[in-house]
Amino acid sequence: MFARYNQWANNHVIAACETLDQVDLDAPREAFFPSIMKTLNHLLVADTLWMARLRGEILQMGLGDVPWPEFAAYKAARTQYDAALVEYVDGLDDAALAGILSYKNVAGVAYATPRNIVLGHVFNHQTHHRGQLHSQLLSAGCPSLEIDLIYFARLKGYSQ
Repeated sequence: MFARYNQWANNHVIAACETLDQVDLDAPREAFFPSIMKTLNHLLVADTLWMARLRGEILQMGLGDVPWPEFAAYKAARTQYDAALVEYVDGLDDAALAGILSYKNVAGVAYATPRNIVLGHVFNHQTHHRGQLHSQLLSAGCPSLEIDLIYFARLKGYSQ
């Protein structure tokens, strides 16, 4: 459910961003990352790093890197990643979810964390920065986004 919620919420953010031009997406905005594009890129870089770790791969990227400076390239990569995350999570059984993931962070420090905690972090990290994106999008003149989990739950029949 959380992978599908994440995909749904990201699609709403993408739709809002599509109403802006690249200049607005790159304009300075208040948040931890100083523009909409830099915030979007941070999220996708972090997700890409986590997916590599979940798959047992090693990937070198910095959390402030901007590999998708143009919105069209970002959108394509985000859409592909979200579909891959849903597919990955759907392929996990209870034992795999509870299993320990050993990995190194971007500073090279080794950790061992239950996979379900790692996935919880991935989804929580998305929510954290989507809140910042929401504020940045409001400052760019976009309407407020209704992307809270409860809206998804109601829409998809998890809530009545």
